[in-house]
Amino acid sequence: MLYSFLYSIVRPILFLLPAETSHDLGLKALRLLHSIGLVALLKPSIPAVPTRVFGLEFSNPVGLAAGLDKNADYLDALGALGFGFVEVGTVTPRPQDGNPKPRLFRLAREHAIINRMGFNNKGVDHMVEQLKTRQYRGIVGVNIGKNLTTKVENAVDDYLLCLRKVYAHADYIVVNLSSPNTPGLRSLQFGEQLEALLKTLQAERQFLSAQQQRLVPLLLKIAPDLTPAEVAGIADTVRKAGIDGVIATNTTLSRVGVEQSPHRDEAGGLSGAPLTQGSTAVLMQLAKALDGSMAVIGVGGIMQGADAVAKRQAGAALVQIYSGFIYRGPALIAESARALQHG
Repeated sequence: MLYSFLYSIVRPILFLLPAETSHDLGLKALRLLHSIGLVALLKPSIPAVPTRVFGLEFSNPVGLAAGLDKNADYLDALGALGFGFVEVGTVTPRPQDGNPKPRLFRLAREHAIINRMGFNNKGVDHMVEQLKTRQYRGIVGVNIGKNLTTKVENAVDDYLLCLRKVYAHADYIVVNLSSPNTPGLRSLQFGEQLEALLKTLQAERQFLSAQQQRLVPLLLKIAPDLTPAEVAGIADTVRKAGIDGVIATNTTLSRVGVEQSPHRDEAGGLSGAPLTQGSTAVLMQLAKALDGSMAVIGVGGIMQGADAVAKRQAGAALVQIYSGFIYRGPALIAESARALQHG
């Protein structure tokens, strides 16, 4: 297959470069190929697997997770690869540089990535302009967060601002409280803080829905580093809040499976193959606790089609890939879609 052959040539070259440099270069190259009509060379044959979730129609249930395209600068090019949906962000109200470099590390032997990017992005106003001009007709999710300089107790103000600005341009919106790279953020996943934040956002969503005559699904993204009791508590809170779904999971602080890597002591969230089992376990606990009351998107460690099927068996209605896409390229989109079609 031509796309697999081309990616087998390109990947070793990109992997010779620092991780963030190759990330940026790869996206710019993809956008250039798209602009001259050559993305078809990289696009595998992806089966149509129509899937209806959140009241939305997905051409297939395999999406791109947030984090790869933080500003929606590459949305059209990424969408052209055959994803059933693309999630952009995390975006914050104001532009921010994120953490000092280096902040992205490949653990190639373990098929993993550690990142401590810190919500680096160009700000929500830039993203809105990008979304206004998008050509990609697939489903687009927008992942929203808070600025580093915003106190945790005032985080709801940042989420409200982003919600208002992206509402008219998103097919669904994700509240990201689970990045390990913004101090204090994960504390908002629990108890009264989560309940108050979701209640406020839900009220604003209802106002925007009435104003724009369009109900945009609202989701929460959670961490994998949760106890069963914490998962149950989150499930109870999101159910009471009346939001539409949960994404499970973000990256992990665990270093199980990468103990021998020279990067094992780097701060940040770990993704890729070492996350597969733990993320799927949390997904299963969450789906069981929700008991069909809302849909769940499974993400974390999908490196082959069988991993996508395992997510669905654990309770996911849709799946997303990120690190597996870096290591496998577009072939993983097709492999996962076919596995979900037949598995």
